[in-house]
Amino acid sequence: MADTSAIQEHMEVIGADGVHVGTVDHVEGDRIKLTKKDSGAEIEGAEGSHAGHHHFISLGLVAEVEGDKVRLSANADVAISFEEEEAG
Repeated sequence: MADTSAIQEHMEVIGADGVHVGTVDHVEGDRIKLTKKDSGAEIEGAEGSHAGHHHFISLGLVAEVEGDKVRLSANADVAISFEEEEAG
């Protein structure tokens, strides 16, 4: 398992395919909270309304932390399907 303690604010989250998924706001429990302004709304295959609120990615999807990037074990379009939305 990846060293998720190395995840920092403003790191880029990318899928296994190298496609941008979002930007880290912070780690909250066992999830990465993505910034509101950049939470995967532009990924091809993403469904629903992804703008205007935070989304979360499970730390279980993190394959590795390399430099200023968090690489997921799933391709971006699959990772988006696992995203959780902030309860509002």
